[in-house]
Amino acid sequence: MGRFEGLTVLVTGAAGGFGSACARRFAAEGARLVLSDIDMGRLAAFAAELTGEPALLAGDVSDEALSADLVALALGRFGRLDVAVNNAGIVHDMAKLPQTPSDVARRVIDTDLMGVFYALKHQLPVMERQFREGGKGGQIVNIASVAGIAGAPKLAVYAAAKHGVVGLTRSAAAEYATKGIRVNAVCPSYARTAMVTATLAQASQENHAQALADLTRGVPMRRLAEVDEIVEVILFAADPKNSFMTGQTLAADGGITAV
Repeated sequence: MGRFEGLTVLVTGAAGGFGSACARRFAAEGARLVLSDIDMGRLAAFAAELTGEPALLAGDVSDEALSADLVALALGRFGRLDVAVNNAGIVHDMAKLPQTPSDVARRVIDTDLMGVFYALKHQLPVMERQFREGGKGGQIVNIASVAGIAGAPKLAVYAAAKHGVVGLTRSAAAEYATKGIRVNAVCPSYARTAMVTATLAQASQENHAQALADLTRGVPMRRLAEVDEIVEVILFAADPKNSFMTGQTLAADGGITAV
């Protein structure tokens, strides 16, 4: 029996790198899935690859209505919500703070920070009610970034949003620690996602090695993370047996924050 057998797991950004890999692993371990992504076409194509019949809802996490509708979908389809992985997010182009367009900054804040706030706002009351009525609340994993626990030159707004996600995580964990709900954040550094590999692919052949070196310069392991390495941490945080860990920022960063 898998770790998540019979549990209802919600994943946002489910058609992307971390999201799709998470969904596959949760499905393989027996979870009932509620999946969301901004692109319904990609979401449906991905869901067709999974076993079972996941519930799907496309939308933009910067719209609060999506978070409310996802929780309602989980309850309507499966009767409860046991795990939420708030993964959807975006990043802006690298630029010094004054050169970051204000509309881009607002979009990043609305998606990466407010999107997690909306998710928590609608997930926490349902999990609290489940705990009150049946003794089982739930687990929430927010996907932040190593940029959420350290500075990120030329990614200032992204770092600010992810610092906010860490703040939300710690505060919600403290507020709901006696309500059967654990809230943790996973903070990865650059991983071999489609977004990163596309960035590397845009570099000319002679510049590819330099581009990779730029991404990994501050990483003691001197490499990118593999997606599955990050997913292992996410599933660890979400595992109901990991029952005494809450309010933590789990840095999967190849040693960046160790030095």
